[in-house]
Order: sequence, then C-alpha cells, then structure tokens
Amino acid sequence: MRTKFASLLFLTLAVYPVLAQQETADTVIVPLAESSKIIFTVGNPEDLETLRHYNFQGLFEDILDRLEETAKPSQDSSSYNQEEADAGEIKDSDQQEDDAHIDHDGGKWVSSRKGKVGETWQSYNIDLGTNNYLLDDQFPTGTALYAVRPWGSWYVAGNSVQRTKLGRNFFVEWGLGVSWYTFKFQEDNTVLIKDESGVHFSTDTRNVDYIKSKLSATFINASLVPVLDFGGHSRKPRVWDGHGGGFRFGIGPYVGYRIASKTKLVYEEDGEREKEKDRDNFYLNNLRYGFRVQIGVRSTDLFINYDMNDLFATDKGPKLNAVSFGLIL
Repeated sequence: MRTKFASLLFLTLAVYPVLAQQETADTVIVPLAESSKIIFTVGNPEDLETLRHYNFQGLFEDILDRLEETAKPSQDSSSYNQEEADAGEIKDSDQQEDDAHIDHDGGKWVSSRKGKVGETWQSYNIDLGTNNYLLDDQFPTGTALYAVRPWGSWYVAGNSVQRTKLGRNFFVEWGLGVSWYTFKFQEDNTVLIKDESGVHFSTDTRNVDYIKSKLSATFINASLVPVLDFGGHSRKPRVWDGHGGGFRFGIGPYVGYRIASKTKLVYEEDGEREKEKDRDNFYLNNLRYGFRVQIGVRSTDLFINYDMNDLFATDKGPKLNAVSFGLIL
C-alpha cells in the first residue's frame, strides 16, 4: 500500500501541470483504497519544480507508521460497546497526546509532535537585550555619575535550555548559561575608584576627548522557569522559523555567579585612540539572583530579568538592582 501511495502522489505531480491548464483549481484529490484519499494543494505553480525533489517515500513512511500506531482496529468487535467508545474518545490528552503534523521549514519537511508528559527537549537560546538598574524603584537620572545609556549597555547570554512537559499546556524550562552585562555610563569620562571603604564614581578631568566609559561583568547562570504554552508544542518556535504557536508566558527564579568583571575607558589624545582597562571585582556581588519573565506569541519571545539583590556589596556602593530586557533568539 505504501508503494502505491507514493506512486500515486508522484503521478499527481506529473499530471498536475496539464490539469492546471484546463482548470483554475489548485487542489488535486487522489482516492485511495475504499475510504482514503489524498488532498494535495499547491498555492504557487512555481513550487512544483521544488516539490519534485522531495523524498516523498520517506515522508509517507513516517505518516503511515504514525497512522498504524493511532488507528489500530479492535481485536474483538463483539466486546466493543458504547461505554468503551466513549472512554476511548475521552482519553487523557496529557498522557496520550502524540499528535503529529508535518511542517515545511527552510526547504525541508520536518515532523513536530506535541509530545507526552515527562518528555524533555533541549535547545540553545540566545538572549539579546539591554541593561539598566533601579535605584529606589526608579531609573537613575542623568545627574548621577552611574546613570547609563540603554543603547550600548548590552545584555548578551547563551543558554542551554531543557524543556520538560508537565501537562497539556504546562512546561518547565530549566537551563544553564553564561551572561555578559555591560553598563555604558552616560558621561563618557566616568571612572570607578576602589578603596577600603567601597567603590566611588568619579569624573576623569584630563584634557582628552572622551569616547566611552563602561563597566562589564560575566556570570554563570542557572534558571528554572515554569511556562504556560497555549500552543502546547514540544519545541518553542524560533524567530527565524517564520511561524509559531500560541501565546506563552513564564516566570521563575535564576541565580548567577560572577566569574569576571572590568571597567573600560576609551578616549582620544593627540589623534590616537587610547583604551584603559582595569580588571577588578569593584565590590560587585559575586552572587546574583532574581526572577525572569518570558512572554511569547507566535515565533517571538521577550524576556525581562530583575536582580533581587544589589549589584554592589552592602555598604560598598550605591544600592542598584540590575534589570535586563530584550529578545530571545
């Protein structure tokens, strides 16, 4: 049957250009066996040349295997009654959900399942956004030397994320990653001075042309984010997919450990570009922890990270809580 199935489809592709000249319809129906049929729709006739190169035999092998698993006939029809039929129709979708559909993704056919409870899928995500911080629940103003420019204060993170299904639309995403904070100060001649009493923000007064000044820190992070995904799919859609599922929302904790930090001052003197780097802890807290919010619709996901603890150690710097937001790629 499978060979006949694939052969009929190839025959359909071969005769479709002739049919298209005679009819305006772009759908071909091919009857199979006694009660089955294929409905093949082509939106653009130019796609036919591309479709000739697909491995339809392998595609239908996968489809038929899934149909055999989900449509096995009853072994004893005499014992089949309405009560069993109702029970069969009202299966626990959380345990039995194994729906499959075939998507066209980047010129190849891929199968994506909604999956079963307990199954886990792994992916690599990149967070790309901007940093700032809050002082008494407000962003610092330009009069404060530690005030930053959102453009140039980048947040970049690479994460390995495991997505485990706990219910029909309920998942938990847990992962490990590395993040890079950058805080670009509004005043290009801002410098950090560290002494025994703490870290102090000051102004460099040399007679040079200042270009930029920034503080950066690198953290290793772990996160645990419960997610409600009303699309219910095992794999979160990506921005480059061009398509996606329904609305998604998640919120959960994260923790990070600082592994590096530095300041960088860039200026121009006598026509030469100079860079001054200072690697130090600057009394930054080694540990950061907070909550992460994820919001997604279709193939776009946004994140917000808010550090519950201060950026600097207690009584060693201004009481600033870092906040980052941006796009999940």
